[in-house]
Amino acid sequence: MCNRSRPRRGYGGVTGEAIVPDSEHKSLIARLPQLPRDLAMLARFDRPIGWWLLFWPCAWGAWLAGRGLQLEMIAWFLLGSIAMRGAGCVYNDIVDADLDRQVARTASRPVASGRVSLKLAWGWLLALCAVGLVVLLQLRWQAQLVALGSLALVAAYPFMKRITWWPQAWLGLVFTWGAPVGWVAMRGDRLEVMAALYAGALLWCVGYDTIYALQDREDDALVGIRSSALRLGSRVKAGIWAFYCGAVALWGLAFWLLRADWVALLALVPVAAHLFWQAGTLDPADPDNPLARFRSNRNAGLLLAAACFVVGNAGA
Repeated sequence: MCNRSRPRRGYGGVTGEAIVPDSEHKSLIARLPQLPRDLAMLARFDRPIGWWLLFWPCAWGAWLAGRGLQLEMIAWFLLGSIAMRGAGCVYNDIVDADLDRQVARTASRPVASGRVSLKLAWGWLLALCAVGLVVLLQLRWQAQLVALGSLALVAAYPFMKRITWWPQAWLGLVFTWGAPVGWVAMRGDRLEVMAALYAGALLWCVGYDTIYALQDREDDALVGIRSSALRLGSRVKAGIWAFYCGAVALWGLAFWLLRADWVALLALVPVAAHLFWQAGTLDPADPDNPLARFRSNRNAGLLLAAACFVVGNAGA
């Protein structure tokens, strides 16, 4: 989700970096002076869907752990998600600068175009990581160690699309790491529940990022970037169905391991219905359909968060 964007077009006569079509805050970003705009777009602040997808697994882990609302910790998780998602995108663009310069649709990115120097990009990356460090220090030491365990996965992710057809699976490992962090921040036992929750989150991520990759199949094939959308080909809808069914089944296992009660599984009905709607109405041939289905995972994350809270805190 940080390694690609749809072809650029101008917005409102803005010069320099054009506002990408999937930006959710075109008018706000367009009003910024050139350098702040470049830095904001480098960290993808104009596309908040990324930080919501990073944040929700944190909330799932914290709320399924059954320690109440924990609103202060949830707020720290949200801030950390915004900062670290931005840092990941900056790092990705630094690593991919030479590749981006070879493709018309990415040549205007701030680092690839030279508007933001590598030195400034690294400085921006460190500033975002400093915010993440402040958040890290709010966690108990066990959760800090779990969070730090993701760094190697994050560092390797930009290279996965060059060496495997399944970079979405690697992204799943990285982007849903908040589930074990959130769990361990609250409690240190019942790790089998945490593992099932995390495994389901991973499959969810593979599903939604495959949907996202549908937008760029032609461009990715041209430049040699690999993706699950390309690998699955005409079977992509069946693959997404399989990923989402697997995710729901593993979440059901997590709920059952925590609370062996069939009624608890009913909490999964809303999120399951939403994911199955995504898979059932996905149209890879429609340029706008995959982006809309991908963005709707913000709602899927919310629905599962509510389910985790209800099941985790029932009878508490």
